Amino acid sequence: MAIAAMPRRGYGRDGLRGVAGEPRLLAPASAYALPQRNLSVQRLQVYDDSMERFFNTAGPNQPALHYTLPPLERVDWAELSWLIDAQRYFVLHAPRQTGKTGLLLHLAQQLNETGRYRALYVNIEAAQAARNDVGAAMGTILSTLARSVALQWHSPQWASAAFDSTSPNADSLTTLLQRWSLASDKPLVLFIDEVDALVGDALVSLLRQIRAGYAQRPMAFPHSMVLCGVRDVRDYRIHRSDGEVITGGSAFNIKSESIRLGDFTQAQMAALLAQHTETTGQTFDDSVLPELWEDTRGQPWLVNALAFEACFRLPALRDRSCPVTLEHLRQARERLILRCDTHLDQLADKLREPRVRSVIEPVLQGEDLPTDVGDDNRQYCIDLGLLARRDGALLVANRIYREVLPRTLTSVLQDSLQGHAEPRWYVRANGRLDMVALLTAFQQFFREHSESWLDRYSYKEAGPQLLLQAFLQRVVNGGGRIAREYGLGMGRTDLFLQWPLTPQGFVGPLQRVVLELKVLHSTRQYTLEQGMAQIVRYGDQCGADEAHLLLFDRNPHVPWEQKLYRSEHHHAGRAVMAWGM
Repeated sequence: MAIAAMPRRGYGRDGLRGVAGEPRLLAPASAYALPQRNLSVQRLQVYDDSMERFFNTAGPNQPALHYTLPPLERVDWAELSWLIDAQRYFVLHAPRQTGKTGLLLHLAQQLNETGRYRALYVNIEAAQAARNDVGAAMGTILSTLARSVALQWHSPQWASAAFDSTSPNADSLTTLLQRWSLASDKPLVLFIDEVDALVGDALVSLLRQIRAGYAQRPMAFPHSMVLCGVRDVRDYRIHRSDGEVITGGSAFNIKSESIRLGDFTQAQMAALLAQHTETTGQTFDDSVLPELWEDTRGQPWLVNALAFEACFRLPALRDRSCPVTLEHLRQARERLILRCDTHLDQLADKLREPRVRSVIEPVLQGEDLPTDVGDDNRQYCIDLGLLARRDGALLVANRIYREVLPRTLTSVLQDSLQGHAEPRWYVRANGRLDMVALLTAFQQFFREHSESWLDRYSYKEAGPQLLLQAFLQRVVNGGGRIAREYGLGMGRTDLFLQWPLTPQGFVGPLQRVVLELKVLHSTRQYTLEQGMAQIVRYGDQCGADEAHLLLFDRNPHVPWEQKLYRSEHHHAGRAVMAWGM
């Protein structure tokens, strides 16, 4: 409904601002009660009674359907509630599929149930398609607000206030929020999700409209507002239609705090698995939780995806009397990586961004960051969930991402290597991989093809390490596994290859091989001595049977006859084979 006049302050009999005899925005809530309001509760109860709950990997959790951790246990509720009470506008951000939407929905419900606030959750991602068309973007946002109000507040008159006789423009959102705030008997709290999905002029307009109304809060603008997305608002790089590039911070300088929703702790992971055991009776071996922690480091989507893959997709574990073992978890991990679900695919897409490449490429090499890589690029990779800081070091966030990064960057090469790295060529009669034959073949492949392949890579500096990993991946896809270790400033990339020697697979005896990859930045002798000490430590840590040190000489003036060699060494009681590339 169109609003004929802006209501004056004061409260009518139904608690809404206005004066008797004047048109008011809202009628009593009972007049607009929707007949089907309780049906959703009944449906949830039906689901709860008739089907087994499961680990969720798509969309917000529904506790009746999904194993769910209490949302407020993942945040500092005392801090959040204080910010809201203090009329603050702040940012909540986290990587994709970490539980942001579920938390915001829960917070809105909690605030409404207290009776102190009128809270609304809205997802504005649909406005992304408008890009620089501010009118179209505002029209989509207003429509989304109208639908959200109709569903959450059950009042068509609140929803109708999102439309008037004029076309949506660069002031529409400010006007609507002012109307709602003046009409409400309670302070408004607005949770806006997927803010950083907007681009260009549309995002600038949204941020500036919110900033424009900020000084009128809480009487004529929302009491508190939370902007939610993958990134902090200060990290938005906005390219306007006129070519100007601005940052989100300059368009929205009223933010008081930036809060990152954290990953699961080990205790929270254990609590989530315990819900499955309580529901089904299926237990997890003691070795599963530590392995799951190293695989995921608590990243919520990965935790749920791995647990779902193991418990609901592995045929053997559909029998709930069968416990989940370490080998089941490892099978689930490999299936998940090979399938490259949407979450992992989105992660891979980020690797193409120049800002991400400037940080990830040195990590893959184990080299120091270049001096021109700014703090904002590093923080951006952390905000995306690709990297994490631990004990002062910047590392790939978890073991699954360490697997996904090189596989994604070399997927085309892996497909092209059919015939170069067939496992049967390198498997001896006793079932062991012939590493000497394998690495000799790689030397020849590297000599013949490295120049053409490296020219195709955007990750040229890390190209040699990626080429070797692609070559080995084709081999281990025939039945082995590779674990990878990277780290800024380590000066190396470490690979741990495991190859089963019997039909029992990975529960039987294994061939364990460590490989260390180093790029020559100094003399060959110095790099060799440094690498020997490093690979011996790594080999002892992994309990390896074999150790191979690969030294890549990137100097184009050194002929291949000098670059390619093989030599045997002993260091600290361990045999090491050194390979020149």
